[in-house]
Amino acid sequence: MRPRGRKLRVTAVAGLAAVALTAAGCSSTTSPGASATGAPASGGTATIALPAGVTYSNIFPFYGVTEASVYNLQFQYLLFRPLYLFGNNTDSSVSINYALSPASPPAYSNGGKTVVINLPGWKWSDGETVDARSLIFFLNLAEAEKANWYGYSRGLLPDNLVSYRATGADQVTLQLNRAYSTLWFTYNQLGELKPMPMAWDVTSLTGKPGSGGCVTDSKADNWAKCKAVYTFLTAQSKIASTYASSKLWAVVDGPWKLTSFSTTGNVTIVPNKSYSGSPRPRLSAVKFVPYTSDSTEYTALKTGQLDVGYIPSADLPLRPTSSVLPATNPLGSGYSLQPFYFFGISYAQPNFNNPTVGFMARQLYIRQALQEVFDQPGIDKAIYRGYAIPTSGPAPNAPPGNQWIPAAQSENGGQGPYAFSISSAKALLTSHGWALQGGVMACQDPARCGTGIKQGQQLKLTYLYSTGQAAVTAMWQTYKSDASKAGIDINLVGESFNSIVGQAAPCAPMGPKCAVQVFAYGGWAFDGPGFEPTGEPLFATGAGSNAGNYSDAKMDSLISATHTSSSLSVFHDYATYGAQQLPFIWDPNPYTIQAITSKLHGVTFSPLFTLLPEYWYFNK
Repeated sequence: MRPRGRKLRVTAVAGLAAVALTAAGCSSTTSPGASATGAPASGGTATIALPAGVTYSNIFPFYGVTEASVYNLQFQYLLFRPLYLFGNNTDSSVSINYALSPASPPAYSNGGKTVVINLPGWKWSDGETVDARSLIFFLNLAEAEKANWYGYSRGLLPDNLVSYRATGADQVTLQLNRAYSTLWFTYNQLGELKPMPMAWDVTSLTGKPGSGGCVTDSKADNWAKCKAVYTFLTAQSKIASTYASSKLWAVVDGPWKLTSFSTTGNVTIVPNKSYSGSPRPRLSAVKFVPYTSDSTEYTALKTGQLDVGYIPSADLPLRPTSSVLPATNPLGSGYSLQPFYFFGISYAQPNFNNPTVGFMARQLYIRQALQEVFDQPGIDKAIYRGYAIPTSGPAPNAPPGNQWIPAAQSENGGQGPYAFSISSAKALLTSHGWALQGGVMACQDPARCGTGIKQGQQLKLTYLYSTGQAAVTAMWQTYKSDASKAGIDINLVGESFNSIVGQAAPCAPMGPKCAVQVFAYGGWAFDGPGFEPTGEPLFATGAGSNAGNYSDAKMDSLISATHTSSSLSVFHDYATYGAQQLPFIWDPNPYTIQAITSKLHGVTFSPLFTLLPEYWYFNK
């Protein structure tokens, strides 16, 4: 598993099957559970490695962009199920899994402007029902604190709700402000909702469930009760040392509950005996173990300390052209291997509002030059050993051949419109008024360099990249070297994934809080906000996860069109424009090779990062 950015979407729901990995292209060395030779046993503890430099860091499933990562969502979903869970215990599904969700499929009527959600009566572990109040609680919080909700994009949920109310003990009805694509609204709006227990509707640890009053709050008091509840819960979520002991977080509706949480990253979960769904866990416990580097993680694998981990690309043989897996298993017969694809995009995110480089980032020709010095094919071969796929636009290029990819992203062997070419990058810059001075491009003609760029300003940028994995460090060092050949001076500063994400918030134009010049924390998985890979969370003006502050009126219009149309051509119009405009600098999207001990069965790796250890088991 490789660090990614934040949460980290067709013509019909059935069309999502086209996104799935093909059986031939993504089979593991053993199908899940296929190597089992005896009956499944009850009990046993499975130990799984967290990616190097990553720890779970937030338990409260209503948070801002600085807490948003695929790993925090992965952690939360083990304990607290969202309204609709996406992914299955396969290595391919990116669809809604209604069987594992506490709500029935939504029913649309009134020309698509009325949505009815029924909750079939799951239970929280304190005996309370996951009912209409649980959903209203979350919706009220979203109304009260949308500025602090990572899933918020201006004009979208909750702004696009005319009203919502409980129309039964286990039913909520939404009235929308217009007719939307039912696929988009289900996948990218309802998919962000997370029922919450009355045990959380409090403003103190001694408060009686519901005493906070958020579930019955309204605009009449400017959502004062919900704001107080949010303030209390957020404060409690920052005390990580109490996660396992707090009575708040002990109330779960997922298949697992927390028994141990260390701020250093060691986490243990055990079965929730009150879980309403199926299957129920067979294991006695699952332990998550952190690592500071992929080399120490791999040593733990080789010495049998891990049941599930990943093999660093440097330790893999070159990928054969006919297979997604290595021809030989570096760990031998004690482990089976599976590919872990990532349904998302990898990139570096320029900060358009940074006072030092923002004016340069706003120039398309400079972004083109920054892209053209990125040798994605060469980095794949030399560093990722063939286990990577180019990123070339807003649509995921993995799994290969999926229906979201527009023709523009497939150009130049998958590099998109801007293939690797140092000479082309250098020519672009000189044609816009730049010249080499001491080996670095400097602006000689501000009228051609672009608005805000001053005479003599040098083309220097600092990339804040995620440490812990040797391949990632090597990639950025290669990029720095190639960029220098075109006169672009890249300064690399390494920090932990959690540290970078903690700084990745939108900021005022050229303001003092826009210190980061380029975020290079990994990328975005389309597993919330949004499971249809439209661009509202990343590229829409003012979006909560638009940490680079990108803003483009045409992009906003193209994104908006994907919300009301299920036409694939409408989506391709948006993705093509994104590939051409480069709101991000795209980098290779590696897939990892996961190793699973031969003693453990039922383990798969969802491209949505959905982790379902309730399917895992040891043999008798």
